[in-house]
Amino acid sequence: MKDFNINNLVRKNILELQPYLSFRDHNQFNSPILLDANESAYGALNRYPDSTQKKLKQKVSELKNISEKQIAIGNGSDELIDLIVKVFCEPKKDTVLVMNPSFAMYGFYASINENKILKLDLDENFEIDKEEFLKISGAQKPKVFFLCSPNNPTGNAVEDIEFYVKNFDGVVVVDEAYIEFSGKKSNIRLLEKYSNLIVLQTFSKAWGMAGARVGCAYASKEVITLINTVKAPYNVNSVSLNNIIQSIDNKHKTESHIQNTLNEILWLKNNLQSINCIKKIYPTDANFFLIEFINVGQVYQKLLENEILTSKRDPQIPNCIRINVGSREENKRLVEILKNIES
Repeated sequence: MKDFNINNLVRKNILELQPYLSFRDHNQFNSPILLDANESAYGALNRYPDSTQKKLKQKVSELKNISEKQIAIGNGSDELIDLIVKVFCEPKKDTVLVMNPSFAMYGFYASINENKILKLDLDENFEIDKEEFLKISGAQKPKVFFLCSPNNPTGNAVEDIEFYVKNFDGVVVVDEAYIEFSGKKSNIRLLEKYSNLIVLQTFSKAWGMAGARVGCAYASKEVITLINTVKAPYNVNSVSLNNIIQSIDNKHKTESHIQNTLNEILWLKNNLQSINCIKKIYPTDANFFLIEFINVGQVYQKLLENEILTSKRDPQIPNCIRINVGSREENKRLVEILKNIES
């Protein structure tokens, strides 16, 4: 374990920044008359949401067995990615390391912040070459490493994540958007050991709450304080907060949905294996498959003609399409169309 003073990695102006504090959210009252925020006295949603998201953090704390002070709530994981770049990366100076291929938004937000993007190419099995990682990170000294596991769009989980955390002289962000489908343990368990680790999770995937746009960052208290300093004061709306709380209170429904998805993953894989136009189905730890086709352009167009929307990854990943696992009805329709495509 490396001994990090996290403040040495933070932009100086962020350390000096005073966060916006909502008076009402940082004090307790019994029956207040709210005349402080220029809200309307009328309407179903006339009051601003809790800027500290206390109720949701309490629920998530119990769910993940982690202190509320180690949780930041974002308007989706996208906002948290953006905030992490803003906290740690000096514009036009610092470098961000990303897996290639991986989730495009890491590079997107780095580009907005005018940071250099360094790509760590994955091997033919979409795994990281550890020697290449050590070489690149040692020579280029990137400030933040975004590590997606299970990785989007390849679907596979990254093995031995602790190796990358302990051998990186910056902040490692492990994005676990698909962790519930993988059967892998969350890297939240490593937070007490490594102060340079941030773990991202979302309610958009397994929880079926993509429309609510709520993500979570888990890290040391110091890092969470920094993220909360930079975030907008009312970044998650009341409707989303209440819906996520209700979803956690009824987590047995989510557990049932996850099991249904896992069943569909097996069903779909079995039914795709005999289709002529498919050359390779890559192993997945997520709720999607990366599939190599013999005639990718024709396949993608045929699916589109039948209003089946997929994610074409060619030419970045040659001849490949990423296909989400849907309901049984949707999966049957997908298989039916693919079977009618000549190889």
